[in-house]
Amino acid sequence: MFRYGPLLLVLLLACGDDPTPPSPPVPRDAGLADLNARIAATPDDPALYARRAQLYYERDNLVDATTDLEQAVRLDSTPNYAYALADVYLDAGRTEDAGMVLIRTIRGHPNNPETYLRLGEVQLILQQYQPAIENLELAQHLAPKDPEAYYLLAQVYAESGDTTQALASGREAVRLDPDMADAFLLLGELAEGQQDPRALDYYDTAVAIDPNDVVARHARAEYFMRQDDLPRAIREYRQLNFIDRQYVTGNLNAGLLLLQLDSLPQARAEFNIAVNNDPANYEAHYYRGYTNALLGDVTAARRDYETAIRLAPDFIPAREALDQL
Repeated sequence: MFRYGPLLLVLLLACGDDPTPPSPPVPRDAGLADLNARIAATPDDPALYARRAQLYYERDNLVDATTDLEQAVRLDSTPNYAYALADVYLDAGRTEDAGMVLIRTIRGHPNNPETYLRLGEVQLILQQYQPAIENLELAQHLAPKDPEAYYLLAQVYAESGDTTQALASGREAVRLDPDMADAFLLLGELAEGQQDPRALDYYDTAVAIDPNDVVARHARAEYFMRQDDLPRAIREYRQLNFIDRQYVTGNLNAGLLLLQLDSLPQARAEFNIAVNNDPANYEAHYYRGYTNALLGDVTAARRDYETAIRLAPDFIPAREALDQL
């Protein structure tokens, strides 16, 4: 859901409100030892801490990345440093701390709409719906033509149960940005919940924006499945494999739907594709084994079940199926 990825790399290129670039500039290929030496020599340069935080982040060391970004924020109240710290807090599961960083940033930079957007989204995560609405409305006031505020408001209204306002905000988001696929997907979900036939139009538009968007196609496939239009759902799931061969969820779902239609050889073919493209996927082995058992190929079924158990020893369905052969 979070639409703003970590800004650590961005920090090295732009630092928000009229930043003063570090002197000398930090080389993009500066290693940890080099940065340690630079920080020892220039301990008041926030960009050095931000760059070292980036290295720590790339190494999944969130503790030291957080420490360095906290120091960068203490040295410089530039919003981008605070944004990066908030993002790392989110990655570390410290959602409330992320919110507090953004609140403090608003106090120092009250006219930056992005901060209100980010805070509104954090409050959405925390299910603090009314504060989220208030902050997103402030973002709208500061940037009336920014579709992100309307899209996030649509999410807040949808999660808080106000479908009417969610639809209105979502429609305004796509009016401002006709290429916002996420907003069309949300509108599709909302319209579907109201049994509005325009739901499919919204899903179709999201796919048309980027026909190779796996998320949009998967959402449309699930819509077809919920509408009991299994043939179209199967075609959509199969199409996912042509877009991304590693996205075996499409093959698994297509295979399961084919099992419902008693199309056993076709189902096994989908599970074969899933196994070939992701040999470590224990569910793919299990469902292929299940299909092989239905087709009477006990030897192949046993082999698939045993592989599934080897890959996931705690996967009870495979163990039970093996015992029943």
